[in-house]
Parts: sequence; C-alpha cells; structure tokens
Amino acid sequence: MNCLQNLYQRIEYLRNSGVKMKEIADWIDMPPSVLSSLYTTVLPNYFNNLKTYPPEEALEQALVLVNNVSKKRLLNSIDNTIARLNELEPDIQTNPKDNIFAWQFQEEMLHSVQRVDSIKGIYISYSLSSSSDYLKVEPFLIALSENKEYIRIGRLSAYKDIQWGFGIIGDSQNMYCFFNENEPPHFTPVTVYLQLPLFHQPKQLRGLYLGLDYNRNPVARRIVLVKESESTNFEEFANMRSGLVPQEELSPEEQAYYDYTCQEGDVIKMCTVPSLQMNENDLIKEKKMLAL
Repeated sequence: MNCLQNLYQRIEYLRNSGVKMKEIADWIDMPPSVLSSLYTTVLPNYFNNLKTYPPEEALEQALVLVNNVSKKRLLNSIDNTIARLNELEPDIQTNPKDNIFAWQFQEEMLHSVQRVDSIKGIYISYSLSSSSDYLKVEPFLIALSENKEYIRIGRLSAYKDIQWGFGIIGDSQNMYCFFNENEPPHFTPVTVYLQLPLFHQPKQLRGLYLGLDYNRNPVARRIVLVKESESTNFEEFANMRSGLVPQEELSPEEQAYYDYTCQEGDVIKMCTVPSLQMNENDLIKEKKMLAL
C-alpha cells in the first residue's frame, strides 16, 4: 500500500506548486470529483486508519466515506496513475506582481538609471569603525552597470576587499545602496541611505550606514561620502586608499569627518537582551549602550 502514499504525495506536490485539481484530473483521465474525494477524504482517512487497522481494512473504512471511488479501479490503475503524475510538472512562472514590493523594487532599479548622472563618480566615505574608535575610510564607486540596467555600487572596504551591490534613487532627495559585505554563499546585507542635495554634481553625500557589528548586532552609524572624482574607472577606484585611521593620525579635514560621524549619539545599536527578565529595564539598558 506504499503506492497510496506516493500517490498522495505527488498530488500534494502538484497542488502546492499551483497546479489546479481539474488540470491534474484531466491529465490522468479521472473525473475531478473522484480526484477530489480521493485527495481530500479517502487517502487522509486511510493514513489515519492505519494507526489502528491493517492496510486492507484501513482502505475499506476510508472508502465507506465516499460513493464515487472504486477500490478495484483505484488499485488496478494506481501504478499507471502515479507514472502519469510524475510526467506532469508545474509551470514555474512567477508573476512579479504576486509580490508587489519585489516588483516595485525591480521597477525602481530601472527608473533610477535615469536619475544617477548628477552623482556618478568615485567617493571617499568616512564613518566609525565597528572594531575600534577609529575613523573608517572606504572608497565608494557609483556608476551604471555595463548593460546600463541598474546603478552599480562598489565599496573598497577597510580590509581591501571589493564589495558590489546596487543603488535605488527613490526620488530626487533619497538614495539607497545595497550590498553584501561577505563572499557568497554567506549573506550579510548592508544598506547605506544617502541624502541627495538639490543641486548638480554635489561634492558631499551624507547618510546612515546600517549593518551588523562584529557580534552580529544591528547597528546604524552616520556616514559621509566626499566626491573624489567624476570618473567611474574601476582601476582608479580599486587602487585608492582605504583603512582605519587612529585619532592621532587624522588630518584636519579627516578630524572634521571624525567629529561628525564618531561622537556620542552618532551610533544606534541593538544589543542582545541583557537579562532574562525581558522587561522595560532591558530596553533602558540597551539605549545606554553605544557601539564603538
């Protein structure tokens, strides 16, 4: 009677994959009402009856509940039915509008290409290091992809690896940069939100850097991107300086960026709940903890 289990599992797979019962019934040349009785009543009750009855009796008890399924015909045709069902594969065609947010995301990626000319180029970013009280200096590249279908974002990290992502300009004042700061298959998404000044070729972009610290806690930090060049040349970008700069080595210009991005209140961090009580006192403690 294992074949009845295989039959049910195959029908269930097809149903969960979006194939309609009538389509399944037509495929195996079975009346839809018979297939429905088999799937919704006979087989579930048969499996339940197996807990207390032998297989033959369990099936008999389940068939009593319907009047349109023949035991003889079911058992005589089951091998052929399963073979036919194994030939039926769902048509995997996802409608992007089934997930309206994902669809809007893709649409905005395309529209953003028309809005990036004013800010394309190479930038130097300044923010607080997650590991120390140092100024983190990292080049950013904002350019069009080779096929000009999306805004390509590159970041040369303080540890000299290049991370790639994409950008979306939702309107004339806001831009979102998304990339993975780890090599696949690891996925550690980072979002950089930038404000776009309302004039052509801005020299500076300010925003928030949202990611994880070294303890895997969510953290948000101020970030400043200062335009270095209008070039989008990869070699120029890849050979730029990046790293962590201690306070005693900051230039006067870097000191200004440090003062803006690395002071108390410039970091918001979510920490592991400090106690087992999980009450309002834990929330107070978390707000007092700053990420350095």
